[in-house]
Amino acid sequence: MSLSELRTKNVVNVPDGRLLGRVIDLEFCAKEGRVNAIVVPGPFHIGNALRGERAGIVIPWSFIQRIGDDVVLVCLPCEE
Repeated sequence: MSLSELRTKNVVNVPDGRLLGRVIDLEFCAKEGRVNAIVVPGPFHIGNALRGERAGIVIPWSFIQRIGDDVVLVCLPCEE
């Protein structure tokens, strides 16, 4: 699967059903030649937008439960 194919899929957190957005980037280890994490858009803050910064949520590859035809299911730890 290519990054362009992965970018078309919505990412959903299974425990709460929250739509996290679409994959915007990958984090990988060049030495081992494997993907370590996917990155989805983070919460929007007007200050970041004015500075041209882009915030994202890094989801470790081990948190991915399944990659389907149109969705990526992840299981993020609960925030309390």
